[in-house]
Amino acid sequence: MVSGAMTQSPDRAAIRALARRSESDLVAELRAVLATSSASVDAVTRRGLELIRKAKAEGERETLVAQLMNRYRLSTEEGVVLMCLAEALLRVPDNATANALIRDKIAGRHWKDGEDEDSPLIVALSSRGLSLGSATLMLDAMGSRANPLTLIKSMVRRSGEPVIRQAALAAMKMLGQQFVMGETIDAAVKRADKETSELASFDMLGEAARTAEDAARYYESYANAIARIGKDAKPGDPHANHGISIKLSALHPRYEYLQHARVIGELVPKVIDLAKAARAVNIPLMIDAEESDRLEPHMDVFAALIDAGIADGWTGLGIVIQAYQKRAPAVIEWLANRARTRGVKLSMRLVKGAYWDTEIKRAQTLGLSDFPVFTAKLHTDLNYMRCVQLLRDCQDCIYPAFASHNAMTLAYVSELFAGADYELQRLHGMGEGAHDALVALFPPPRPVRVYAPVGTHRDLLAYLVRRLLENGANSSFVHQFSDPGVTAEQLAIDPRSVASAAASPIATGLGLFDPVRRNSRGYDLGEPGVPEALVSAIGAARRGDLVAAPIVGGVARSGKADPVRNPATGAVVGQVIEADTATMADAVAAARSAQGDWSLAGGAFRAERLERAADLLEQRDATFLGLAIDEAGKTLVDAIAEVREAVDFLRYYAAQARADFTYPVALPGPTGERNELMLEGKGVFVCISPWNFPLAIFLGQVSAALAAGNAVLAKPAEQTPLIAHAAVELLLEAGIPGDVLHYLPGRGETVGAALTSHDDIIGVAFTGSTEVARMINRSLAGRDGPIATLIAETGGANAMIVDSTALPEQVARDAVASAFQSAGQRCSALRLLCVQEDVADTMIEMVAGAMAELNVGDPAILATDVGPIIDDEARANIAAYVAEARAAGRVIAEAGRTNLPVGGHFVPPALIRLDHVTDLTREIFGPVLHVATWKGGELDALIDAINASGYGLTLGVHTRIDGVAAHIAARAAVGNVYVNRNQIGAIVGSQPFGGRGLSGTGPKAGGPHYLHRFAEEKSISTDITAAGGNAALMAG
Repeated sequence: MVSGAMTQSPDRAAIRALARRSESDLVAELRAVLATSSASVDAVTRRGLELIRKAKAEGERETLVAQLMNRYRLSTEEGVVLMCLAEALLRVPDNATANALIRDKIAGRHWKDGEDEDSPLIVALSSRGLSLGSATLMLDAMGSRANPLTLIKSMVRRSGEPVIRQAALAAMKMLGQQFVMGETIDAAVKRADKETSELASFDMLGEAARTAEDAARYYESYANAIARIGKDAKPGDPHANHGISIKLSALHPRYEYLQHARVIGELVPKVIDLAKAARAVNIPLMIDAEESDRLEPHMDVFAALIDAGIADGWTGLGIVIQAYQKRAPAVIEWLANRARTRGVKLSMRLVKGAYWDTEIKRAQTLGLSDFPVFTAKLHTDLNYMRCVQLLRDCQDCIYPAFASHNAMTLAYVSELFAGADYELQRLHGMGEGAHDALVALFPPPRPVRVYAPVGTHRDLLAYLVRRLLENGANSSFVHQFSDPGVTAEQLAIDPRSVASAAASPIATGLGLFDPVRRNSRGYDLGEPGVPEALVSAIGAARRGDLVAAPIVGGVARSGKADPVRNPATGAVVGQVIEADTATMADAVAAARSAQGDWSLAGGAFRAERLERAADLLEQRDATFLGLAIDEAGKTLVDAIAEVREAVDFLRYYAAQARADFTYPVALPGPTGERNELMLEGKGVFVCISPWNFPLAIFLGQVSAALAAGNAVLAKPAEQTPLIAHAAVELLLEAGIPGDVLHYLPGRGETVGAALTSHDDIIGVAFTGSTEVARMINRSLAGRDGPIATLIAETGGANAMIVDSTALPEQVARDAVASAFQSAGQRCSALRLLCVQEDVADTMIEMVAGAMAELNVGDPAILATDVGPIIDDEARANIAAYVAEARAAGRVIAEAGRTNLPVGGHFVPPALIRLDHVTDLTREIFGPVLHVATWKGGELDALIDAINASGYGLTLGVHTRIDGVAAHIAARAAVGNVYVNRNQIGAIVGSQPFGGRGLSGTGPKAGGPHYLHRFAEEKSISTDITAAGGNAALMAG
């Protein structure tokens, strides 16, 4: 059974439910409760207007970063480019790639020249550097015909790039100095004490830990920072001292809900030790907020700190709450209740939120019904105001800190908290104008605290820039405030006085493909309660009497049954009966007889039945999830993706059938003539599917053939007949005629060979090995019947190209997922990681470290990352290959976290070094990743070597240079290119999937051309004047 989930208290369950509540309903409730606020709209508007006027009058004191960002706004191409350049340039070690990055980002764009009289020095220098580079690169690109001064141009070309590089590096470092308080904690503390009277909350890192080594390094960094900050701390009120902010995901490489037991056991003691250290030196410790799926673990860890007595008699323990989360007010109430129950006073920083784009995309990708965050900035502002209102009533148990750069938010806080104890916070390098104005006009009871990043500019700037890019849509006030064209009156608007939009224009996960089709429903396994419900449903749906018997004409056939075993445990999960010769003959005859009427029924008729099947599949997904886990060795994550893809195929091809196969297409021609083109089924198709996607590919092939008007003989992989049998039963229940669809399980060498050699077969859809595809092709070609269609999708020696601009943390995440998810048993899985040698050591070390965190074992355990190999023959072949590499000293790393059941077929993930990309001569279909390095300047040779393998399925690219990504995509002879992401999990309708060369025939599954390959075209031309003339023409 699936296991490993945890239970939650009822109050926590109520909080979780808020994440999926309707935004419009929540906003209506917010408006109702905010109407009772003692801070009236008129009072807040007046106060806000005063703040903005004063801040604008002293605009020259606005931070240099804000001025630079006002100059190149995030809403413009130049603004985004500036941030992308800042994110990557400082970490590029080699000059050639740095030059290419700069050329890619600044050539041909409009950079202001910094000649404004009031332009501060840094802004002017930064702009001058960018403007100089753009002009030089444009001159170089235009050629001599655009400028007669060929000699001057030539000199610029020879000397320009080093000058441009130095100018750009200088500009980026200047930008970094504004964002980063200091490169070390000692330097940061000294700078904070010297340059400002404000307090600071120091942040020590940029990225979440990917490896145990990362986590250990970050822990040491936090511990050292606490000790250094504490040297100057005073006794008494901890909030009178500098503090520290810590990020929990930096302290554990698997900070996610499905690893809950491990995370709590390993992370909580570390956080308790850090909190005790902070308490010992009396500095406030704040736990930073992260993505919404980490809110629940955050609450668990913080509750553990409270229960450990950290806050007893000390108010320095705090947590950050993000107001763009729908759950924020309820979390505040939960924290207040915990504090009052314990008799302690906690601290809290309230922020708007920093991961908005990520939250929206995640909810859409998962197919969720709603978003955990508000989609409109106005609604986030309203929720923030509600949180402020709640905190006003929690002063007995929560010390509040309000972080915002929005003058109207500050006006509301200062109005509502007049006479109360609180503090204001801002990000270092941002929001000084509004805060200075507030301090001057309405002095808060305490100094403003600055959130101050500490670390190298290279690391911290990359982190902060990504936060700005992700949250650009929610940061508009800062840009409007610094825009001289926007008046104070235009900015001084209380959110309560602004009407809400009728509906969000952002599509939900379920509505992503509306109105053409409904997206498949997904599950958020990061939400407590969801895995538990699925575990229960899967258990209830599991049956012990499963028999995958042939189905012909809608009736099951009998015969000798063989066991079907769980690849993780060896347990029998059902039985299969192989189709015999007579059964196959009956099926072919019935299919041939029924196909004509099925084709004539029309696309709309067939679409209705496929859509009904999709709905049934979603309703009964627990049955199919259980079979994917028990029969195919899928983890729950992969099983959900499998079922969703199957649903998407059914609906996608149904929509295409309705659009393309219902009515003929009118074609142009002379008057008096009607010309039409129509599509109809070819005949009888054999669909042969693989064991690695026993439901999704099985139903994808079958539904496409059916949608196009064909009869189908469905032969599943011999290892996974049970889930395919259940799928056929579901299709028949949905209204697919029994004589149109037949289920014929069995071995490839018997059932498969007999079907593909039959004269009455018009086509074969096959997914599997290249060798078997060749055999089928030869079998079809050797018949005397009509020339048959072969649609084949085979494997690939899939590569990922990584240059020196790529972010190591992202490469490690995407490479490990691409290579080892589903135990590497995907056609699209990464087999060869090609890393530019300048950064190879760092990249390989991080990939190896991330591998070490993988859990290999029974997929019925929720914490499992890598399940079994499908059978013992495949396991033995992979294990022998890895053993050979190990003996040759080429194995860099093997995953070590194993809890292997007896009787299962397991191979721990392995990372193998190659001397050259051409050393990989065949596909290793399992959890084996090869790595090779390449020299800068030899990119084309690398691509050509990858192409020379003959495989052409997927290719991953990690680079910050758009031109490089475009060049690789154009030159690579592959079907699917994935840039700066993983290269698995193609989405139906969004990422049509299929290869070329040794990797398949095309067209792509889940794409606009796939269905037509199953169809015949018929053209009908009618002379409508034959009966006496063209009435329509004569009437005109």
